[in-house]
Amino acid sequence: MKHLFKPQVVKGLWALLILLLVVKSIWFFVEVLWLPKIGVEHMEKKGGKALYYRVKLSPNEVAAPTTIQEPVQTAGSIKDIKLLAIYNASDITVVTVEHKRKTKVLAKGEEINGFVLEGAGSNYATFSKNAKMYKINLIISTKGDDTIKSTKSSSSSVSTVNKVEGDVVDAGDHKIIDKSLVDHYAKNMDDIYKNIGISEVKKGNDLQGFRISFVRKGTPFAKLGVKRGDVIKAINGQKIDSYDAAFDVYKNISNIDNLTLVIERGKEEMELEYEVN
Repeated sequence: MKHLFKPQVVKGLWALLILLLVVKSIWFFVEVLWLPKIGVEHMEKKGGKALYYRVKLSPNEVAAPTTIQEPVQTAGSIKDIKLLAIYNASDITVVTVEHKRKTKVLAKGEEINGFVLEGAGSNYATFSKNAKMYKINLIISTKGDDTIKSTKSSSSSVSTVNKVEGDVVDAGDHKIIDKSLVDHYAKNMDDIYKNIGISEVKKGNDLQGFRISFVRKGTPFAKLGVKRGDVIKAINGQKIDSYDAAFDVYKNISNIDNLTLVIERGKEEMELEYEVN
């Protein structure tokens, strides 16, 4: 039988295959021990930290509270004062103002809420504070025939009497007021509210009269028979239900010979009679 390959050729091929296998094995060990894993630029990073992001998981999480500084409140604002009435004569300026729901009568030079009354016009008053001037307009409120407005005296010139003269004498059913006493208070309105205090009485928005808040002892007003808490309702038949009505009586007080004062004391209404001579 004739062989396709010679034995020498087959042995040579086997020897070549074995040699290649040995060379390949040697190269594998060399590559593992000494050569870079991937190319010459490959560098293995060691000790790296994992990347992470802070994530807010709850939408309702409340943020840490922050400190909010309260605004500084400025004490004594001119907006807290309302001008209700003005009496402006040649020698005297008197205004009625409202502050914190309380009424007060001011003469020139007196203060309220830190503001000093400097003067007044026909429908405004001027105040000063810390070398600054402020102007308050008169509040005019019309309801029916009642109008709160400024009132000017028709007298051109009057002299100021510094000493109070005259007295009030009890005549039984009425009291007698000395004319000189009436003349003094007609020319010195600031002496009135220093000795007797009044505040308005309202029912809703309607003025019902004026309540006497105090009467100073030892003054002629203490002899008139009025008491603290009395509400003045009418004078000589004229209802005192507006500042205008009150000032009308005041500016004509020197021409009055007899005076009838209607007051409400508790739940009782009474009349007090006076004679001026």
